[in-house]
Amino acid sequence: MKREKTKLITSIGGQALMEGIMMRGPKKTTVAVRKSDGTIELEEIQPLDWSKKHKILGLPIIRGVVNMIDSLVTGMKALTMSADKMLDEEVEEEEMSKFDKWVDKHFGEKAVNIIMGIAMFIAVVFCVAVFFYVPTWIFNLLASAFPFLNDTMIWRSATEGIMRIALFLVYMVFCTANKDVKRVFQYHGAEHKTIFCYEYGLDLTVENVRKQRRFHPRCGTSFLVIMLIIGIIIGLFIPFTDVWLRSSVKILLLPLTVGVGYEIIKICGRHDNLFTRIISAPGMWVQHITTKEPKDDMIEVAIAAMKDVIPENGEDRIG
Repeated sequence: MKREKTKLITSIGGQALMEGIMMRGPKKTTVAVRKSDGTIELEEIQPLDWSKKHKILGLPIIRGVVNMIDSLVTGMKALTMSADKMLDEEVEEEEMSKFDKWVDKHFGEKAVNIIMGIAMFIAVVFCVAVFFYVPTWIFNLLASAFPFLNDTMIWRSATEGIMRIALFLVYMVFCTANKDVKRVFQYHGAEHKTIFCYEYGLDLTVENVRKQRRFHPRCGTSFLVIMLIIGIIIGLFIPFTDVWLRSSVKILLLPLTVGVGYEIIKICGRHDNLFTRIISAPGMWVQHITTKEPKDDMIEVAIAAMKDVIPENGEDRIG
């Protein structure tokens, strides 16, 4: 689908949270959360910004890895912050279970951080197992039954890549069955729509934002899809067939995959032509799963976060 030409392209990006949105501008990063009493609370969060502090970390390819680490760390902080704000009502002592009391006694306010940290670690281990080892293991089983699959590395890399993409899509669809995750995807849609509204130079109102598309070429979903596709190409040059060795090499090459993917997504975000539309298309299609049409109160949260990070001197404009 051809993208309409915007009046400007902004460097401002965001992330959907639990009942909120984080918007990141060139000077400020803000978390906006809709509290249980209906009010919107804004709080500034400090990103790592390593690439701004050290010039060498801002070089092509390297900056992709650095920015991804920054995004993960800052995103985790924002997610934790939104969870804290959602649970800000005091739980009566008599309503707490024995386990809750033990956690509160030993960890206090750090409990949410610890629990989310453990959950993140488990998620990473699970993703590595499912997206790296399982496809290679399954292909080896197929190759033992159909020896011709071993004739060329193209069969192996393409099949493993298709399985990873399929697993990713199934996982995303499965997530939408959870009502809380679905709300996060709605906030994701509100984030994209608000950024588009700003890029078109329109007033940031609920009515104007609601009219915008929810699929954006600079979305993290598109970045993940591009990484999966790059992984297929890289797999062509890995000669190993052993499950552990091949998967381990792919993990070691992740920084290269991330770095190249980041440069491609930057190009797609800055330019609108046939090449960038073709490159962006798979990620834009997947956004039909990871972004949902937001409600007006969600749009209000996105607008509040956006307005708080827009710089006065136009430093966010990149095109």
